[in-house]
Amino acid sequence: MTLFESMHNPEALKRLPADQLPVLAQEIRDFLVESCSQTGGHLGPSLGVVELTIALHRVFESPGDPILFDTGHQAYAHKVLTGRHDFTDLKSEGGLSGYPSRAESEHDFIENSHASTALSYADGMAKANEVRGVRDRTVVAVIGDGALTGGMAWEALNNIAERKDRRLVIVVNDNGRSYSPTKGGLADHLASLRMAPGYEQALDLAKSTLNRTPVVGQPLYEALHGLKKGIKDAIQPQMMFEDLGLKYLGPIDGHDEPALEKALRRARDFGGPAIVHVITQKGKGYAPAENHDEDQFHAPGPFDVATGEAKPGSKALKWTSVFADTMVEIGAEREDVVAITAAMLHPTGLNKFADAHPDRIFDVGIAEQHAATAATGMAMNGLHPVVAVYATFLNRCFDQVLMDAALHRQGVTFCLDRAGVTGNDGASHNGMWDMSILQVVPGLRLAAPRDAARLRSLLREAVAVEDAPTVVRYPKGAVAEDLPALGKVGSMDLLRRAADGGHSEDLLIVGAGTMAHVACEVADRMADQGIGVTVVDPLWVKPLDEALVAEAARHSVVAVVEDNGRNGGVGDAVARLLRDHDVDVPVRTFGIAQEFLDHAKRDTILQAQGLTPQELSRKLTETVSRRTEGAADPALADETA
Repeated sequence: MTLFESMHNPEALKRLPADQLPVLAQEIRDFLVESCSQTGGHLGPSLGVVELTIALHRVFESPGDPILFDTGHQAYAHKVLTGRHDFTDLKSEGGLSGYPSRAESEHDFIENSHASTALSYADGMAKANEVRGVRDRTVVAVIGDGALTGGMAWEALNNIAERKDRRLVIVVNDNGRSYSPTKGGLADHLASLRMAPGYEQALDLAKSTLNRTPVVGQPLYEALHGLKKGIKDAIQPQMMFEDLGLKYLGPIDGHDEPALEKALRRARDFGGPAIVHVITQKGKGYAPAENHDEDQFHAPGPFDVATGEAKPGSKALKWTSVFADTMVEIGAEREDVVAITAAMLHPTGLNKFADAHPDRIFDVGIAEQHAATAATGMAMNGLHPVVAVYATFLNRCFDQVLMDAALHRQGVTFCLDRAGVTGNDGASHNGMWDMSILQVVPGLRLAAPRDAARLRSLLREAVAVEDAPTVVRYPKGAVAEDLPALGKVGSMDLLRRAADGGHSEDLLIVGAGTMAHVACEVADRMADQGIGVTVVDPLWVKPLDEALVAEAARHSVVAVVEDNGRNGGVGDAVARLLRDHDVDVPVRTFGIAQEFLDHAKRDTILQAQGLTPQELSRKLTETVSRRTEGAADPALADETA
């Protein structure tokens, strides 16, 4: 049995002789590289913290001493050391989550994988220990991959520093990167810490300063001043943390396991809040990752172990690429258009804009709130900013969208990548909330393109709006073929017309965004059964075009299909619009159940949610049949209540 195979829990790790730990670290790295080469995953971040994770589990008593990972994509070694060795179906249905998961292990505590949150969790847990009289437990928060650039982390630090006797250890896993190199003043400060000598080196520097001072014939205080200045110059960077009242240890070589254990024990035994500053290399131990300039294998797909080259995949056009290319074109046409990313330059495709217009790109770090309000300030001063984030991360800056951009009626465009069902990254990454939460924002306009042609045109329409915020949302992955319109209903695209097949106007389907393709397949299936179906794509799902009212009144039933949570989404907006105009046509809404979805492929989740042409056709055929026969439909009664 290998050392790796014997690691079923942290107790087994504690029993391992110290001279065996380098062997174990290499076995873990080999396993992670081989596993992720088959499935993809967050390889680079996890390779960088192997020795750190070993030291954490040897020094602390998990789960009694909770270890919180921020962000969660650096937790693969933690999974291994807590007995999870089957990575065969990593991030796939039925397999391990790509992040810590409370359902998987008692050693996992937080799983939302939204950055900069762990210190707040840790502060709350430490306070709970205090209230409950628990004195012998330590809360540990590992914050890395740029998460310390998020403002929420500093709100937490302010509170953590309030009391000097709460047992809380903060490990700053400093690799100088989020996806790409971390930007900003804080990043520069941490860089100065990384380059600063340690305390013993500081003393040596100070002594050499003293030795160079000609003491004879010179006042002694000048020599002492030289000593003081030598120490201060060498260790000054750490003062930011110690001025907060936090014990600071470091910088520590994050790949020196004995040194890590020593520092972590000192922090644990300090008895109050302490920071251990650890310097690691993202992708450590796997040359293709170490040498990968873009993101050091932050989250590769399947790859060849020997070369690091990505395995052949789909060559289909991706939504992100369409956005990226269109942004470059718009930037060339309009000098006032600038772009903002929250540490996601390459994942959102804005790297192309940065290459073409390097003076008009701003990476604000993991700080979506700041991004939204800074964008508002740019708009106030004559620019049109485009803020590109994953849809799930828009949740983090809702207040800024509402009370900064919208209240001030500023032309800021938010582009939401990975909207709808993202899939393999699990509950925290599905972008299924935006079309609900944005419905309440006055003046905001929200577009949901169904294909590449519509993304290009709607993005151009969005950046042309200067008196209100606009949003364009699109999913992850490949773009389906362009779906041409047959005509217009107001500003909406008409995709199918019931009367064109000689059928009665039985059903109107509103297909939002990419679900317009599904709606058309449903219409074709139902037409084969003699049911007349009209399909419209609203393009702008907020505000809805009032031409929808007259169109709905011509049909027996209205259905709305969307890849958003059903509560408060487009379906509810359509029903409200019809009620406001006293149109009593029943409305059925089909979307995602308002629950946190397990990780699985997008198609698998959509099928489980009943959002397939076959399932929708069956349900809507039954609804139309009951309606035309005059029978009550329980589903309609429920959805129009």
